[in-house]
Amino acid sequence: MLEASPVSRPRVTLADLAQAAGVSRTTASLVMTGRGRELRISHDVEQRVLRAADELGYRPNAVSVGLRTGTSRTIGFVSDTVATSRLAGDMIKGALEAARERGVMLFIGETEGDPALERGLLHAMQDRQVDGIILAAMYTRTIKVPKDIGPAVLLNALPKPASGLPSIVPDEVGAGRSAARLLLEAGHHEGVYLIGAGPRLRDGPAASVAAVERLVGIRETGLKIAGARACAEWQPEEGLAATRSLLADHRPRALICLNDRLALGAYQALADAGLSVPDDVSVVSFDDHPIASWMRPKLTTVALPHYELGRKAVQVLFDQMGEEAEPGQVHRVAMPVRHRDSVKPR
Repeated sequence: MLEASPVSRPRVTLADLAQAAGVSRTTASLVMTGRGRELRISHDVEQRVLRAADELGYRPNAVSVGLRTGTSRTIGFVSDTVATSRLAGDMIKGALEAARERGVMLFIGETEGDPALERGLLHAMQDRQVDGIILAAMYTRTIKVPKDIGPAVLLNALPKPASGLPSIVPDEVGAGRSAARLLLEAGHHEGVYLIGAGPRLRDGPAASVAAVERLVGIRETGLKIAGARACAEWQPEEGLAATRSLLADHRPRALICLNDRLALGAYQALADAGLSVPDDVSVVSFDDHPIASWMRPKLTTVALPHYELGRKAVQVLFDQMGEEAEPGQVHRVAMPVRHRDSVKPR
């Protein structure tokens, strides 16, 4: 015997709510849109409407609210590979939570770096009348801003050429300073080498904003850099080869690896050479990739603030939609140090 399908409950309307609360539809609408106090609706009436709404399970019709207010209470999040990355996924988590706190839904689209797909996603979100767009990148880089994007902010990206859109990026210069100061405070004034980029600003992965800015920060501290091995790709095998090359000619006291994957390769090269971290060589790095806490000894690193970046993007987008954001301003989010076990005082 077939079971009868459950009958869906009809949606509770504003008229149902007004009748249950014993007020006019106008009064019910004003209370549910938060304008009751503004128009001097009494506290008792307001509470009666809210209780009735709770008992009936009333939810405002988002479409009709949008027509009245001129907003859709939605924002778009368009990225290259952020959504499918474990490393940067917290950017979306931060944005989702900040949007939810403001009563807004976040629509997420991913382009896989395809410009045509990016255009299609942006047009689709605009067709659905999102109130604003966050255009995000997995790695900090410069991007060409699409035309007629509307209220928008760039997340983990800088516009090229300059545009009037605000940007939210990690404070990579500050991160470079933090890494260098860690070693200086531990007494490492000599024998410090770089793995991944340097010694010149142009030595490193092509078009890498992080490489240049981290080197700028390191230089600002006055830390004496004894030498460097640049890498075209910041992967473990590159760190292994670069550190082996360095050890063939020099005996470092400390290494600054430009990211944690390079540090993983550097650990292997040091172990192969019979050198111990941190007793023989201190190592500090960047990003706080999950591998940093799996390595032995655990890696001291300067963390990318993915969650905070996502929250900041929503805040700045709302400021822009309210015409409170400074055009073209770059917001730099601090990168915290994760103190672990790979740096030892001399």
